[in-house]
Amino acid sequence: MEINYLRAGYASDFKNPLNRKIFRFFEILPGALSWSTLILVIILSWKKPIWIAVFIILFDLYWLFRTIYFSFHLRGAYQRMKRYEKIDWLRKLDKLNPKDYTIRVSNWRDIYQLIVLPSYKESLQIIRETFKALQNSDYPKDKMIVVLALEERAGRTAKEIGEIITKEFGDKFFKVLCTFHPSNLSGEIAGKGANETWAVKTVKEKVIDVLEIPYQNIIISSLDADTSVFPRYFSCLTFHYLTCKKPFRTSYQPIPLFINNIWEAPSFSRVFSFSSTFWHTMNQERPESLVTFSSHSMSFKTLVEVGFKQTNIIQDDSRIFWQCFLKFNGDYRTKPIYYPVSMDANVSKNIWKNVINIYKQQKRWAYGVGEIPYVFFGFLKNRKISFVKKFFYGFNLLESHWSWATNSIIIFLLGWLPLILGGHQFSQTLISYNLPKITSYILTLAMIGLIGSIYISIVLLPPRPPQYGKFKYLFLILEWLLIPIMMIFFSALPALHAQTHWMLGKYIGFWATEKFRKH
Repeated sequence: MEINYLRAGYASDFKNPLNRKIFRFFEILPGALSWSTLILVIILSWKKPIWIAVFIILFDLYWLFRTIYFSFHLRGAYQRMKRYEKIDWLRKLDKLNPKDYTIRVSNWRDIYQLIVLPSYKESLQIIRETFKALQNSDYPKDKMIVVLALEERAGRTAKEIGEIITKEFGDKFFKVLCTFHPSNLSGEIAGKGANETWAVKTVKEKVIDVLEIPYQNIIISSLDADTSVFPRYFSCLTFHYLTCKKPFRTSYQPIPLFINNIWEAPSFSRVFSFSSTFWHTMNQERPESLVTFSSHSMSFKTLVEVGFKQTNIIQDDSRIFWQCFLKFNGDYRTKPIYYPVSMDANVSKNIWKNVINIYKQQKRWAYGVGEIPYVFFGFLKNRKISFVKKFFYGFNLLESHWSWATNSIIIFLLGWLPLILGGHQFSQTLISYNLPKITSYILTLAMIGLIGSIYISIVLLPPRPPQYGKFKYLFLILEWLLIPIMMIFFSALPALHAQTHWMLGKYIGFWATEKFRKH
């Protein structure tokens, strides 16, 4: 029997030869586009250096204006986040008239929070801190169901952690469960998505269905094991859920701040973490193209309707959005809630391992380029989605991954190629003389634009640990000079690497980011 395209992970999942070839074409497309772009720039720098020189100048200008555009979004989203942190969301819920609810409940206190924490080899310290943050939240604990989703393959250590957490926090919430995802289940890829789906199905069977809790009364939040929710997260989330125009056709995305252990991170890891934080912060100002990432929430009713998260892929956080988008014929969106949750920066026991882990983490994130064949194939199969939506989402998806893999390389590495490969005749031209001056001027302006980012990175810092002196702040500012290197070696190259995996059909498994805290 042919697989339902909504559950497809790879071209090999299809038995129909035509479907398999079409899906495979879309797997090849992103990598082929990125590599063709870079190779074409090199060839034209040799054959048509004037053309490329003009292209480089225009491209740098485009990048400058795009940087300015994103900086305004970052500033706007940050200011809105700070306002939302100060709002008493429980008070707003109490003042909200039940007649204004967009779902049928008599009181906001009828809403349950189902929190799922997939974990693989995270330490007891990290998981305990996550549970403490949940305990310190302002939402009624008798309406919170917390599931620690552990992996059977993690061995005895995972079982011991489960026992300790259950004993320590079992009476602090309505329900606390520990589930153990079995190893080597047929048709699964061992990873967060498979683990989480096993946990959700277990809690549905053992708690939700037994107590007959209406699915629409449950908001499910998928949180990484190192996620610390800010105190008013669930009350803020509930307010958005009850007032959302289409609560069952919406995912809810907080702002992920990678700052839990930011003081312990080496400079390059800290810049990488803040860059990721800023990217997801300013994306809150672009809800039309926002897709779920890492920690996010949605209606449990919707999750059941769509058939839970796929277990045969590794890019589950974004996939659940696209599953819903295709399932509901384009009538689905991600709503930014402008409220933060915090997670760990990438920190390891030594510098070299940290470099490797950052590269692997970024490649795993960039492996989300696998959404392109899934979405494009789904667009071909689903004729109920409007052409306008297909073009808008398809273009944004393809362009974002193409830019991710090529822009930094073109700007910081290939921009000088016409001077090297253009030959004697090109070197005598006026544009050859002015090319380095113009590009340097544009890039300098773009770097000056980082001042706003540097300021926000400083104010986002958690309290300074006593072992770090005030002189540390100077390093926090100067390390932003590493951004060109970071963009090439820890962004563009791993993205190109991930696209090449898909292009060659060399699929990878799930790699769990190491969570390490020195203090």
